[in-house]
Amino acid sequence: MNRRHVLFWALYDFAGSVYPAVITATVFSVYFAGVVVGNEAGRGDLWWGRVLSSSMLFVALSSPLLGAVADRAGFRKRFLVLYTVLCIVSVALFTTVETGQLAWGFAIAVLANIGFEGALVFYNAYLPEIAPPEKRGFVSGLGFGLGYAGSAVGLLAVMPLVKAKQFDLVWLTVAVLFALFSLPALLGLPAGRPAQVGMRRALVEGVHGFRRITADVWRAPELRRFLLAYFVYIDGINTTTYFSSLFATKTLGFTPQELVMLFLVVQLSALVGALALARPTDRWGPKRVITLTLFLWIGVALAAFFVDSKEVFFAVAVAAGSGLGAIQAASRAFMASLVPAGKEAEMFGFYAFCGKSSSVLGPLVFGGVSYAFGGNQRYAVASVAVFFIVGLLLLRGVRSKRPAGANP
Repeated sequence: MNRRHVLFWALYDFAGSVYPAVITATVFSVYFAGVVVGNEAGRGDLWWGRVLSSSMLFVALSSPLLGAVADRAGFRKRFLVLYTVLCIVSVALFTTVETGQLAWGFAIAVLANIGFEGALVFYNAYLPEIAPPEKRGFVSGLGFGLGYAGSAVGLLAVMPLVKAKQFDLVWLTVAVLFALFSLPALLGLPAGRPAQVGMRRALVEGVHGFRRITADVWRAPELRRFLLAYFVYIDGINTTTYFSSLFATKTLGFTPQELVMLFLVVQLSALVGALALARPTDRWGPKRVITLTLFLWIGVALAAFFVDSKEVFFAVAVAAGSGLGAIQAASRAFMASLVPAGKEAEMFGFYAFCGKSSSVLGPLVFGGVSYAFGGNQRYAVASVAVFFIVGLLLLRGVRSKRPAGANP
């Protein structure tokens, strides 16, 4: 295992995590829903859900095709760079979005999220290459752990700017931090396997290859069952992450400063959870870790429905954070253990297809339920628990190999 490549890879998680911490999870989501659109009757929830669903749908549909192109034409790193630059430039353009500019704000927000989510496809595909099977749980957890550290750094950096209501400087700070800390990965990670065919041929093969990839997944029972379970439960997790700031602001009356502090605490608890369960993922197996954290998420969703004070919501958010990093890292490690050798990028493209296509539904459900109940977000929160319960039931049918070093 090349420790230098592992460090560069994990630093990208540090860099990229500034974006979701400040943009999709806290400051920009509330700014877009409340300032750009207006959220008195749930209209902001509805349009923020559409931003997320539109961007996720694009990434979901394009990931399997571009994953195949990356494998066959050796474009993995180029796509990683392209999507990263798209995200950084789009975030910088948030400075041009003003109150009431729904169409322009919607377009730029969609492009930024496409850049971030699209880059993750090719970032994740590096895991099987840089880490041996017995170390993938640890390396995956390390990436998520540094990612939550990056989220904390980003939140601390923008906190005084949010307090001063200098939102344009908030967006520029996110863009600069993402660009700066992603450079080691963009410059130092290996380019990938040599091109087997040209770009045009790889694109044609990618179009025809999606059916083959689907067939490959269908012929692998455990991979198929895992991806179905992942399709459901990750939708609930992503939806909770995307809308928790809107819930805290609108339903519980959090101020922008309190919201940043809340998510700073959540990122720290996620960091602890990701690192604490990194080695147990290798010892116990990722399935057991995912199962335990899904029980936690069911409790979080039900507790959030009844919460009526900021103090209690802080406690619920910390519990959610402790399971967030663990379930993401364990899911990535589980997927890596099931991917056939030589098909990493296209299979992780399909993995992204499942995650992102599922994330089309959750935001629409939350935004639609909130809007249908006149802006009452408690019913929208309760609807998310269904995703965790169904995902847990589906995961029970997945058989996993005993991890190296596990106790009988």
